[in-house]
Amino acid sequence: MDRLLVALVVAAAVVAVAVILQRRQTADPTPPQGPPAVPDRVDRADFDRPDAPWLVAVFSSRTCDSCAGVLERARPLASDQVVVCDVEVREQPELHRRYGIDAVPLTLVVDAAGDVRSSFAGPVTVTHLWAAVAEAREPGSTPPGCSGD
Repeated sequence: MDRLLVALVVAAAVVAVAVILQRRQTADPTPPQGPPAVPDRVDRADFDRPDAPWLVAVFSSRTCDSCAGVLERARPLASDQVVVCDVEVREQPELHRRYGIDAVPLTLVVDAAGDVRSSFAGPVTVTHLWAAVAEAREPGSTPPGCSGD
């Protein structure tokens, strides 16, 4: 009888340990995160051609496939009026820290004063990116359905 009782206690302990280990392995180690940080303002002197009226800054990482797509869609916006900057995290980590960028890609449309007029966290379509720049440059110019809202 004593042996049976000891065997049952040992079996219960083994089951309890197994359940605890199983819960630890299936628990999500990453706590849920809120939306990425987006600055309200930037110092235009931190970016190329600070005298250009408009800046499209793409905060990126060279290991991010989505970032490459966003940059591909943003680069054709470059003109005398619009400067497009790739702010790659390994090349410019100080700008990512200064502006609290904690996720990429993050795209900012910024005016001459450094005010962020529009932003996109994650991938962005050509339509939404180009419409955001058009709307920033000439308010009211974006057709319905193109604002990205």
